[in-house]
Amino acid sequence: MSPLFKNHNFVHYWIGQIASSFAFQMLSVGVGWQMYDLTNSPLALGLVGLSQFLPQLLLTLVVGHVADRYNRRLICVCTRFAMALTVGILAFGNISDTISANMIYFCAAMLGTARAFEMPANQAILPNLVPSEMLSRAMSAIASAREICVIAGPALGGLIYILGPTTLYVSSMSCFFVACGIMFFLRYNFSIKSKTPISLDHLLGGFSFIRGNKVILGSVSLDMFAVLLGGATALLPIVAKDILHTGPWGLGLLRCAPALGALLMSIYLARRPLEHSVGKIMFAAVAVFGVATILFGLSESLFLSMFALVLLGASDMISVVIRSTLVQLETPDEMRGRVSAANSVFIGSSNQLGEFESGVTAAWFGVVPAIVIGGVGTIAIVGIWMYLFPHLVQRNQLEKAND
Repeated sequence: MSPLFKNHNFVHYWIGQIASSFAFQMLSVGVGWQMYDLTNSPLALGLVGLSQFLPQLLLTLVVGHVADRYNRRLICVCTRFAMALTVGILAFGNISDTISANMIYFCAAMLGTARAFEMPANQAILPNLVPSEMLSRAMSAIASAREICVIAGPALGGLIYILGPTTLYVSSMSCFFVACGIMFFLRYNFSIKSKTPISLDHLLGGFSFIRGNKVILGSVSLDMFAVLLGGATALLPIVAKDILHTGPWGLGLLRCAPALGALLMSIYLARRPLEHSVGKIMFAAVAVFGVATILFGLSESLFLSMFALVLLGASDMISVVIRSTLVQLETPDEMRGRVSAANSVFIGSSNQLGEFESGVTAAWFGVVPAIVIGGVGTIAIVGIWMYLFPHLVQRNQLEKAND
């Protein structure tokens, strides 16, 4: 057995991540398909992403402070419980036949609020569970588990949706409750390492730290703008239904394809961690992400579309592991909550705000042009960022001491 999985605390954390990710991935299929059924509007799909992102943006300063001052384990427990109850509202809406686009927007905002508090606490707790020399492997193991869920979750979600959205939402809610219970029993010794009085400077500490560290600033902003432009996940229901002419099962396959590529890459990185030229590798991976996005936009074949998404997921995983490891290794523990909260804004911008951007551009230019333009924009960002952040390009190893 790997030494990493002899750490019982890490195993608890790992299983909790699987349950939570599985719940969210199944939910994404149900919400996306049902919203498009209700509205037949690409803009509505984008607004779901915006509804999740806005609470995260508005609460950034608060959630970082909370993650640094309060028990991170209990924060995760409470937020996962709240997410379960929110999905329960969607289930009730279908049972009572009162489901509407506005109800979905409301629940998306509630989920965004809960995830705003969960993400920094969840990210900041991991370095307290494993030694620093094992952190990169732990990140890859967590990523592997998450991508297994992203493969199985949407695929199973698409099949469960055939039985009705209520069945899917109840299944997702159950997984959130399991994730909540597992995290409750995690052994984590909480202590406040900083008692700095609350001030605006303290609340903005995460952003100040990222701004002052060019390597972290370059990596998180590169990921943000690349996925913001190149991400097309919000348009998958339209691609599946109107271009590839498949049903919910086809949407499930498309959603799990990036995860398959990410899973294979994360398994490789867990066995063979990146040791040299991590900066150049990161930029190359983001460029491949852009090329894969263009290929996906031009495809009219389910097989070719899935291949492009597998390539997209594999390249994105390289960037995610490098960025996540750099952020955690270079951040003092007493600031990890605020830095993780600030980092969550970058992640949220690239994901939820990216879904909104995709919906808007698709409404303006059409689905295919929107995806292709996004891929071209991603490649352009790579060139610009290589010029703006030469220290990131030249970064050799993940740990600064060995750089």
